[in-house]
Amino acid sequence: MSRLLESGENYLETILVLREKGISVRSIDIANEMGFSKPSVSRAVKNLKDGGFIFVDGNGFISLTDIGEEVARKIYERHEIISAWLIDIGVDEKTALEDACRIEHDISVVTFEKLKQHILSLKNPE
Repeated sequence: MSRLLESGENYLETILVLREKGISVRSIDIANEMGFSKPSVSRAVKNLKDGGFIFVDGNGFISLTDIGEEVARKIYERHEIISAWLIDIGVDEKTALEDACRIEHDISVVTFEKLKQHILSLKNPE
């Protein structure tokens, strides 16, 4: 399995989100959701498949492998928590979503876990 870049993480997160919406995911769905060209998505899909993050069946439907699912869920959780927190502290939604998308890929596991604990403690004080 290869090292995954930020763009690959974004693709996996998009596949997860589309699937959660009940969509049987194909490359065209990813292209439409992300606003990328079909050739760009085809390259990314090939790289993700070669890296062991996704499986593409004979009809072109894309599913996440166990490791792909794990990465996608990690990135999605980071995105959700960071964007909600930024909105809670007064950042407008558009900026919060854009900034969360950048932060989610670079924040360390340790820092994210501490941030998550802090945010959850604010929402659920004991």
